[in-house]
Formats: sequence, C-alpha cells, structure tokens
Amino acid sequence: MMDPDVARVESAIEAAVRRGDFDDLPGAGKPLDLPASHDPDWWINQRIASGEVDRQALLPVVVLLRKEYERRDETLVALPHERAAREYAEDFSERVHQDRRANPFQTMLAPAWAADDAARRWRELRDAAPAGEVEEPPTNAPAAKEQPGPRRRWWRLGRRG
Repeated sequence: MMDPDVARVESAIEAAVRRGDFDDLPGAGKPLDLPASHDPDWWINQRIASGEVDRQALLPVVVLLRKEYERRDETLVALPHERAAREYAEDFSERVHQDRRANPFQTMLAPAWAADDAARRWRELRDAAPAGEVEEPPTNAPAAKEQPGPRRRWWRLGRRG
C-alpha cells in the first residue's frame, strides 16, 4: 500500500503534466552539459562557470582575512576619523582571533592588527592626501586624538553585555 502523502504528490505531478505545466520550461529538450568523466561536483563547477556563485565565498576565511589586510590602506582612507580606524582594526583583529580559535591547526595565519597601528596609519594616509580630498569630521564628532574606551576584561571576551 502506498503512503497517502506520496500518492497525493504523484497525483499532483500527473495532473500538472496533463495540464502542460512542464511543457515550456527553460532548457527543455536540450541535452545536459555533463562532464565526460565522473565528477561529483559537476553542478557547482557549472554554476561557478556561469557566474552564479561568488568565487570569494568559496575561499577559506583566513584567505579572505589576508586579502582584507592587504587592502587595509584603501579601507582606512574611506574612514572619517581616527576612532573609526581604531574600531575597524579592533573588529578585524577579533575576526582574526575567532578564525584562529576555530582552526587551531591551520598553517596559514592572517595577521592581527593593533588599533594604535591603524590610527597611526590613518593619520599618515590623511596627511599624505592632497588638500581638498580629505573630508573634515563634523564638529560634533569625537576628537581625532580621543583614546578608546575601557577594554573588556579577558574573562568577558566571549560574553555580550
């Protein structure tokens, strides 16, 4: 005896075939583009080749972090004030440390980035920029030399709040 759910699905499919719901589907009557040899990943390779999948999303996190570190000057130039540069470096370093904790035996490591180094580099880039290209922060923005807030205690790093 057939399961009632399976019977209901099969009868719905048969009714759709009789109505012609499957007649003009894209690719109907065309051969599948299958590889000559057995490749269990043929479908993802086909989607990558078509551009439907972001190639960056397939990279390991450590590689993405290293690429982001290499482009850090571009990121810093876009930040409005020194405090934002510090926050960005702290966030980046936290993501590096999360990756290291998640993958303790990986041989490739992304470098962590100290907030003071980011602030110093932000100032260097800002000073080197031609006049007129640098936007001044609004008058109600925190001062450029503002020190970061109190650090979280090591035993609270994993907790929110």
